[in-house]
Amino acid sequence: MSLLSRRSLLTALAIVATVAATKAPAYAEDRFITVASTTSTEDSGLFKHILPLFKAKSGIEVRVVAKGTGQAIDQAKRGDADVLFVHHKPSEDAFVAEGFGVQRFPVMYNDFVLVGPKSDPAGVKGGKDITAALKKIAETKAPFASRGDDSGTNKTELGLWKTAAVEPKSGDWYKALGQGMGPTLNAAAAMNAYTLADRGTWLSFKNRGELEVAVEGDKRLFNQYGVILANPAKFPHVKTAEGQAFIDWLRSPEGQGAIASYTIGGEPLFFPNAGEPGA
Repeated sequence: MSLLSRRSLLTALAIVATVAATKAPAYAEDRFITVASTTSTEDSGLFKHILPLFKAKSGIEVRVVAKGTGQAIDQAKRGDADVLFVHHKPSEDAFVAEGFGVQRFPVMYNDFVLVGPKSDPAGVKGGKDITAALKKIAETKAPFASRGDDSGTNKTELGLWKTAAVEPKSGDWYKALGQGMGPTLNAAAAMNAYTLADRGTWLSFKNRGELEVAVEGDKRLFNQYGVILANPAKFPHVKTAEGQAFIDWLRSPEGQGAIASYTIGGEPLFFPNAGEPGA
């Protein structure tokens, strides 16, 4: 073989190798899904704990877009997510009823807590009645930081104010921030304000300042999470097989065990309940 022919052969082999190298990652990148999820699953650290386990099992990467539940639902309604993972059951049921999702499945739960400054200006610390506590906060005009972002936490908070027969408006004592749970807790710590937080994010939150749990244990603070596959009949580009694989894994003994095993200081942040009817 001449030197010229050998060089031509090597060049051709190099081109083939380059094409193969560029195609392999492209195929790997196809093995991913987009999950629109509430900020609490991200801010609490849960996803950092469970998603590597799912990828190791399935080879599917989960790319999370963490927003408030309302914004996550809007994203999924635009067809920009394969799976929706949020925590406001009425909104989730409506999402399915309107044809945007296939079926809602319960995955896990925790609860909300009212946190506030150690000085407890509203005198609510240790109480078990969340609406009574909110009434006292309104009456004393103690600072309250609201997420104000149409999240599941914000929807729950507004529902509790309604139950307490209080209509808070963003002003001197009540601040609607339009922020996620982490930034809202940061603001509450800086303001020495009360706020409603999901327990998972609270347990993982480090910058507490003078904040501590003031009210917990009211059954109205129950916080259920659900997962839904986007409807491929409405959005043909949805990665149905991969998305359903993620949902099935979350609800499997392995996935439920992964959720249960995520703790901080020995305290679990979420409690799996995929098999609980009506959750």
